[in-house]
Amino acid sequence: MSAQQPTHHVASYYAASANPSPERPPISGSVECDICVLGAGFTGISAALHLAEQGQSVVVLEAARVGFGASGRNGGQLVNSYSRDMDVIEAKYGAESARALGDMAFEGNRIIRSRIAQYDIACDLKEGNVFASCNAKQLEGLREHQALWERYGHDQLELLEGEAVKREVGSSRYTGALIDHSGGHIHPLNLVLGQAAAFESLGGVIFEQSPVLKLTHGEPVVLTTPGGEVRAQRVVLAGNAYMQGVEPRLESKSMPCGTQIITTEPLDEATARALLPNDMAVEDCNYLLDYYRLTADNRLLYGGGTSYGGQDLASIEAVIRPKLAKTFPQLADVKVDYAWSGNFLLTLNRLPQFGRLNDNVYFAQGYSGHGVTCSHLAGKLIAETMRGENERFDAFAGLPHLPFPGGRLLRVPFSALGAWYYSTRDKLGI
Repeated sequence: MSAQQPTHHVASYYAASANPSPERPPISGSVECDICVLGAGFTGISAALHLAEQGQSVVVLEAARVGFGASGRNGGQLVNSYSRDMDVIEAKYGAESARALGDMAFEGNRIIRSRIAQYDIACDLKEGNVFASCNAKQLEGLREHQALWERYGHDQLELLEGEAVKREVGSSRYTGALIDHSGGHIHPLNLVLGQAAAFESLGGVIFEQSPVLKLTHGEPVVLTTPGGEVRAQRVVLAGNAYMQGVEPRLESKSMPCGTQIITTEPLDEATARALLPNDMAVEDCNYLLDYYRLTADNRLLYGGGTSYGGQDLASIEAVIRPKLAKTFPQLADVKVDYAWSGNFLLTLNRLPQFGRLNDNVYFAQGYSGHGVTCSHLAGKLIAETMRGENERFDAFAGLPHLPFPGGRLLRVPFSALGAWYYSTRDKLGI
């Protein structure tokens, strides 16, 4: 969160359909609090709300607007588990780590639903998400996926094969589909705005347009902004891909990556039902996956692609429209009303990074494209560990994280080369 001019939400479908939310002033002068949270996205606001419910005095500093980053721009899918699943965790880090993380793999989804119910948040919650296989190898992977999740107690799954897939997705691209009936999709910007309002209703304070220029460790920790400072006994760093320059120790082991989304004009009811008969969200099983769903007003929201390093593309529509047309040829000429991009934070092992920089500075970041549910879990775990319940937070904090090969200079080309390799395997079905 380096110094910048006042920044507002990108011109997305979400911003255009956001619920009313006040523009909060930047911080002015010196403010003291128990806990300062840097970043008003899902991680920061989830942590702030849990902490406020515990009776803590909490201030949130946001460089732009609430939900400005990935939390207000993502695909809106409630997908369980992590970007790397429990089988990978067990193989790399052992059965104890896999069991500990597996016990929490489906909790973020439940936290979101409880927040929506408790605070009456209007965010277009719909039920169900689908993992779709594009070849025989990926279908076998879905069978293994189902068995793995069921081994960890998740039994709300249903496997479809061949033509049965069209019960959920009106496309001929897929060989199979695994339905997670506990999943779903939401309007993510309205979800984070609703939780921010809930936090403020409990006495929490959010300062927008307040980028942190300097973080001074100590007791208290001092966070300096262009207009003032916060002096806090404890700090939560939750800026993810939008925290460049604040804490270099976190930047060396992560990399911003961009993803792109388009949203069509509203579709008539018959067309919308032909695409997604039961209105579930879908993502395919490719390494660089496509994801899509219907919005509350029957637009098809379609995303995909990854730009390593988070560079902006010259034309988002030119990249995503061919993907949409391949999945739904009948929409090849559909009008696109919105196109936008945003950055998520990638880690080398694709697992989230939780930890402490010292006794009073905590962080959670790096969900690697799988952050809607896990960020809400992160907020809860941060609140737990700040009241002395460390076991669950430390299950994540104990995972080793390495820097990207080649450092900052070569991490983008190395990652792009790896993505090319795995994408080629997807295309060949191997």
